[in-house]
Amino acid sequence: METQKMNRLANPFAPRRALPEKARQIKAWVRELCNLDDAVVVSITELACRDQDCPDIETVIGIMRPGEKIEMIRIHKEIAEVMREDVIGAGGNSN
Repeated sequence: METQKMNRLANPFAPRRALPEKARQIKAWVRELCNLDDAVVVSITELACRDQDCPDIETVIGIMRPGEKIEMIRIHKEIAEVMREDVIGAGGNSN
């Protein structure tokens, strides 16, 4: 565990442990809150945040509607810490 943490500090862009169940739950919240149909792709990614006002890791939600620009929702938490309320507060409650 300590080695994993050190590797992440040495390379903030290194892949992190996958959390497929949590990612599925976040996608379900986004689909529900934004009234998205199956034609819309929702992606969940955990990235290193380089902005001074955010933590080291943030969760980025991409909403890809056919023929439209990708909508991005950023939550300044790791995937494991994201709750439904975070998605609502970040703007995931609009059409």
